[in-house]
Formats: sequence, C-alpha cells, structure tokens
Amino acid sequence: MSDHDEDVIIETLALPLDGWHRARGGRMVEFAGYWMPVQYEGIMAEHLWTRESAGLFDVSHMGQITFRGEGVVPALEALMPADIAGLAFNRARYSLLLDENGGILDDLMLTRQAASEEDGEQVYMVVNGATKYDDIGHMIEHLPDEITLNLMEDHALLALQGPKAVDALSRLIPGVETMVFMQAGSFDWQGHDLWISRSGYTGEDGFEISVPAEAAEAFADALTAQPEVKPIGLGARDSLRLEAGLPLYGHDLSPETTPVAADLGFALFKRRREAADFPAAARILAERESGPATKRVGLLVEGRQPVREGATVIDASGAEIGRVTSGGFAPSVGAPIAMAYVPLAMATPGTRIQLSQRGKTHAATVTAMPFVPHRYFRGAK
Repeated sequence: MSDHDEDVIIETLALPLDGWHRARGGRMVEFAGYWMPVQYEGIMAEHLWTRESAGLFDVSHMGQITFRGEGVVPALEALMPADIAGLAFNRARYSLLLDENGGILDDLMLTRQAASEEDGEQVYMVVNGATKYDDIGHMIEHLPDEITLNLMEDHALLALQGPKAVDALSRLIPGVETMVFMQAGSFDWQGHDLWISRSGYTGEDGFEISVPAEAAEAFADALTAQPEVKPIGLGARDSLRLEAGLPLYGHDLSPETTPVAADLGFALFKRRREAADFPAAARILAERESGPATKRVGLLVEGRQPVREGATVIDASGAEIGRVTSGGFAPSVGAPIAMAYVPLAMATPGTRIQLSQRGKTHAATVTAMPFVPHRYFRGAK
C-alpha cells in the first residue's frame, strides 16, 4: 500500500428539510447516504397517528427522474415489464427495473405525464434512494441516445399519508380531493409548481408531493399547521409498509429475486407477457407457469418477541430452508409480523413454520398479505 492510498470517506448528505427536522426534535440517522429522521415522539405513537389521522414523511432521498425524447415509452418498456403505452396520461403505475437474468434491480413508480407541444411526451419516475445512481447508470447504458434523463436534484419529495391526509391537503390545494388512487397532476401552491400523485407506501390513502427544494420548508410548515398532520420518521414508515405487505428494496427485493418469487406477478402486464419482450421474459414466464423455488410470504409470529431480517426458516432437522427479509412488531396488529422467502410448498396461508433467531426457535404461520387492509381511495362508492 502506498503512502498516498487513503480510505475513501463518503460524506453523509443533508436533505432540504434537514434543519426543519432537527428543529422539531427529529432523531437523525444515516440512511441511503443521507441524514434522515428516524422518529420524533416515538415509532409506536407515530405509526398509530398515521393510521388514524395524517403523517408527513420526508422521502426526498428518493430519486425523482424525468425521461423525454422520441420513443421514450418503448425505450423504457424495454427495461421493465410495465405496460406504459396502455397507461392513461397522468396515471401512475408500479414497476420493476430488471436485469438480463430477471433479477430485480429496483422497484419504482412511474407516471406517464401529459405531453406538451414544447416538450413532447414525458415519463416521471421515483426510484429508491439507495439505488438511484446505480439505476441511472443502468438506464443510461441501455436507453437510446435520443432519450434525455434528468435527475430532479432541485426538488424535495414529501408523502402525506393517512385517512385524514385529503382533508389537510385539500385546504392548501383545492382540487386534490377529486383525484383517485394512482392519479397524478400538476398544482400551484403560492406560485410554486407541485407535482402530486395520490399514492404512497403505507397502505393508507394519501399523496406524494414533489416540491421545489426552496419551497419545501414553507410547504412542510403549512402542512404541519393543519390539526391532522404530524411529522413522522423512518421507523414508523417501515412498520407501516410492513403491515401493508409492501416489500422494501435491499431487504425483500434484490437482484437475486425475480418478480414471481417476490409475489409481484401483478406487475407483469398481460400485453407484455404476451409479447414476452421484457428482460429475461422466457425465464420469468416459465417461473410464472411452473412456480418459483421460493416465494415471499407474510408470517404471523407467535408470542411477543419480533423476529428480524436475517432470521432463518428451518425444517424439522434445523436446516435452513428460507430466510426472513423484514420483521418487527406491528402496532396496528398488536403482534409480531414478518416477511420471508420460503419453499413454494410452504407458501400456502395456514402453513406452520419454524424460525431461528440468535439460537432461539420461534413458531409462525404463513398468512395472506396485507396484514392490515389497504385503504386507497379509488373513487366514491
């Protein structure tokens, strides 16, 4: 080793609302390369507040990307199994960025934005914070030169989630109450252009709001001035998404998992299956037909002790046959829950399984997900 070799120190970055979180007592931790609030008054209280009222989450670490250029829709379809061409303008869709073997490089949300004469068609995408630069590198490598990719580093992203989110947001931005789940649009707030989708990561009704960074603090103040809204940290975001049965990339999803094994078959759209023109389509469609070797399932864990990521699923002899990828105590369920990959033969709800964590054995039962019902707003009944 030469005298000039040094360990590379990667600085943890601050998001636009860093000072705002600290001023409100946010306990900051490093996450995906950024300082993020893990909690304010406590994970349990913040979780239950979001389920009952409205919680404000700072998810500005996520990658907000726009794509435009001639043929942008087929170009993006070549990288994922989404039917973007069949998506109405200003509608959002969940999809998966796949590698050449069918492994999941990331899960993402995309919206087909209404075309303008000036800019042509545009697709807006939100990808995970920890993978955004890898995603961008992969997409630049595989997209045609005529497609322009723009990382919106000058925007914050806020998620307002919970049954009263619509009451709070519609006071500030009239019109959002007419939107339905997975609908998006552009709105003005005090001269700032906001991009808002009725979506989220908690299983609750709510909105994700892209706001210019310079307006983020004033907008967060305006939201938390509403009686329904409190700031919520990463801890409750994780317990909420786990109860909602939503996988977290880097934990429940990875390049070693396929859409079928991850129980995300709904993301394989019929037109795309019939054309078999997405990455590793032959492998994924064969797996869809015959079943994957292992499958992501929900688990209800007996007792009060949560099992955590990394615990193993074991057979009668104690041999490892699967792995827990997310786990914790579920405040709304009142019991420990988990997600795990288990052999396909054990993936049926009601199947009893054994888990091993730090030398202790725990009993669990495979259960259908979500653990709590989704409450997305799909229109007046």
